[in-house]
Amino acid sequence: MSGRVQLFLAVEVVVFVAAALVHFGLLIDGHEDAAAGIAESVIALVLLAGLVLSWLRPGATRTAGVAAQGFALLGTCVGFTLVIFVGPTRALDVTFHGIMLALLVSGLATTILFGRDGRPLPVHDAAENAPS
Repeated sequence: MSGRVQLFLAVEVVVFVAAALVHFGLLIDGHEDAAAGIAESVIALVLLAGLVLSWLRPGATRTAGVAAQGFALLGTCVGFTLVIFVGPTRALDVTFHGIMLALLVSGLATTILFGRDGRPLPVHDAAENAPS
């Protein structure tokens, strides 16, 4: 499982760094937004911390992945809400946030649903465990 979670975390770091660089005006002109760039930088650092922790302590991969991606998902939801309801609403921002949300939800689901050994966690039927 560590490899899957680490791959998601690494890709997420790259996506958030790219978004921050766009908002700082370093990759694309006309999309500067310092507050968004700072928020994306903080999220990228949290995801990077989760990635580093998963390398240093493989047994903590699930905890690090859930914590880092959960924080990132919350922050991205706040950012997407601001883009949609406060503005300015630009196609690039909506696209970036859509990619971020899809990536984070997929990564978080993978992190939660797979056991430490990489096999899916068992699904228990509620009827089997119900008292008779």
